[in-house]
Amino acid sequence: MAMLRTIIWVLIFATLAAFSAANWQPVEVRIWEGLLLETRLPALVIAAFLLGLLPMWLLYRATRWRLARRIASLEASLNARTAPSLSSTSLDAASPQTTAPAHNGDYQTGTTP
Repeated sequence: MAMLRTIIWVLIFATLAAFSAANWQPVEVRIWEGLLLETRLPALVIAAFLLGLLPMWLLYRATRWRLARRIASLEASLNARTAPSLSSTSLDAASPQTTAPAHNGDYQTGTTP
């Protein structure tokens, strides 16, 4: 899986380098009436891509964090519910109860055959 991810990143960077080499020309961007930004086209495209990627990446990280906290909370409540209690009453209930000796002299447990 890591190899596939590396191949994809290499392809993305190779495509970006080819695009940058083919389109390395100045571009004027009018932000407001008196504000003019002159930059190279690849820088403008990369900035626009990152500006669109950032909110979705933050949403993705926040969702993963929230779900990780929820899973941890559910696991903790499950462990607390299924964990055996070591109180004396549960120890007495867990130990086998003996009854009077059977007619052959052996002790029987509290269960019926």
